Amino acid sequence: MAGEATRLGAEEVIRQLQLAPLEGEGGFFHQTWVSLARSGCPHPRGTVVLYLITPEKWSALHRLRFDEDFHFYLGDSCEMVVAREGEGLRRVRLGPDLRAAEPVQHVVPAGWWQGTQLAPGGEWALLGITMAPRFRPEAFVLATPSVLEEFSAGDRERLLPYLP
Repeated sequence: MAGEATRLGAEEVIRQLQLAPLEGEGGFFHQTWVSLARSGCPHPRGTVVLYLITPEKWSALHRLRFDEDFHFYLGDSCEMVVAREGEGLRRVRLGPDLRAAEPVQHVVPAGWWQGTQLAPGGEWALLGITMAPRFRPEAFVLATPSVLEEFSAGDRERLLPYLP
């Protein structure tokens, strides 16, 4: 139809948004904003990142010391797992289908393990991530298989595909 946009492929989105591979965690990213340090605060207060996942490059299980707010922008639905010892595992399906109650935003609390992959059949998803305080490498922990020992057998099975 006239005026109908052709769907972009992941490679074009990566090129257009100048995304780079994110070593360790996976996916592709570009930091778009870092707050300036303020009086009495020696470090920037927040960051915003564009983040793209594909079937081959997704967000491996990790945790952060601070809350992280995910925003769904474009592409296909994705499935996020969030888990914490003693709290169990939760699944969140982010995406464009509001009629199916897919949220377009989800906050992962500090200290929770998290990972995000495309829903089956998906090609790519573009997300945004907001963190306050800003991302710092020392606040990031990438999961190892031993982390799964904290969880029940059923939760371990569901988390296993999210290991790096």
